Amino acid sequence: MSEQAGSSASGPHRPHKPKPFAPMDFEPFAGGADPARISEAAHLAAQALVRRGRDSDDPTVTRRLVKLADEQGLEAIAEMWAESPARSLPGALWRLYALRAATIQDPERISVYFRAGKDTAQVSHVVAGAAEPPGADEMKLMADAILSGAFDGDFDVALERSAAFCRVVALGQATLADGAEHSNANHASKLTRNSHLLVKTAEDLEHAANAWRLGELD
Repeated sequence: MSEQAGSSASGPHRPHKPKPFAPMDFEPFAGGADPARISEAAHLAAQALVRRGRDSDDPTVTRRLVKLADEQGLEAIAEMWAESPARSLPGALWRLYALRAATIQDPERISVYFRAGKDTAQVSHVVAGAAEPPGADEMKLMADAILSGAFDGDFDVALERSAAFCRVVALGQATLADGAEHSNANHASKLTRNSHLLVKTAEDLEHAANAWRLGELD
C-alpha cells in the first residue's frame, strides 16, 4: 500500500491517496503535515479517549467510543493516529480501530481467513474469543467486543485479544496461500505478504499490551 502527496503554491504537501497499513486490504489515510503538532495531538486525544471510556460506567459511552470511526469517518481517526509509532498509545488505538474497520468492512472474507487458521493457532483462537462457528456475524461481534474492552475492561487484554485475532487470521492467510500457490500465484503472493504484515501488527499490539501493564504506554 502506498502514499502519494499533492501540493499547492500556498500550502504544505498533503497526502491524497491511502497508504498501506493493515493487511486484509485495509488502507488508512495518512496524517497532516506538521509531525510535532500531530504527534502531540495524537497522544492527547488517545489519552483523553481512553480515560473517558475507563472513567465511565455508562455502556452508551462505550458504544459511542467503539463506533467513533463509523460516526466521524475513519479518515478523521487516521489523521489523528495513523502516523503514530506502532508501539504507543495512539498507535495501538489506531490498530484497534483499523482492525475493527477491516473486519466490519468484509466480515465474510475475514471469517474465511479466521476459520483457515483457528485449528492450527488454537491458543490464539481461544485468546481472541470468537464464538463458534466463526462466521461473518461472529467476526463483527468479536471486533466490537475487543474494542469495547479497551474502554470498559482491561486495556492490555483488549490489545492481546486483538493480537491473537491477527495471528489467527495471518495463519489462515498463509494456509490459503499455500493452497493457491500453483493455481493462482499472484493471489498466493498477496496473501503471504499480508500474512507477514499482520504478524508484525500482532507483535506491535503484544508489545503495547506489555508496556501498558508496566505503565509505559504513552
